[in-house]
Amino acid sequence: MGIREDMPLLARHEGVWDGVYTYFNDKDEQIDQHKSRLFCRFPESGPHPYHQTNHYTWDDGRTDIREFPAEYRDKRVWWDNELIKGWAAEVGLDEYSRTVMLYWQRQGDPLLYLYEMIQISDDGQSRCRTWHWIRDGKLETRTAIQEKLVTKDWRSLEGQTG
Repeated sequence: MGIREDMPLLARHEGVWDGVYTYFNDKDEQIDQHKSRLFCRFPESGPHPYHQTNHYTWDDGRTDIREFPAEYRDKRVWWDNELIKGWAAEVGLDEYSRTVMLYWQRQGDPLLYLYEMIQISDDGQSRCRTWHWIRDGKLETRTAIQEKLVTKDWRSLEGQTG
């Protein structure tokens, strides 16, 4: 079996997603916000069965693009690149098949790790994500992300940032 068959919930996330990331410190104060366009791909050929590209845009004109090619094994997606090392897995206990969980660490910062929970809507048109950034066992930052599906056909927009 392949990634799509083993991870049908994750496969529902394939496509282009536009959203907003909002960051809060441990005192619940907003410390950052930016727009995003994510390309979640399951390429039919090439070295990576999952590849995500994140385009970020701030109101002050700053931009950033991050690539997250991933491996697949043991019913998990695995990342190990210059920025992060970690995994994504479907939450089998969710009888509604809405939840994907991620764990990752920033490379070069062993005291900081993150758990992410992704909830996709039943119609697959929106999703929300929360990140808990934990440093040395204590919550440091929370990130709340709201996203809408632009298109399942990521090929039609590849190369565009929104």
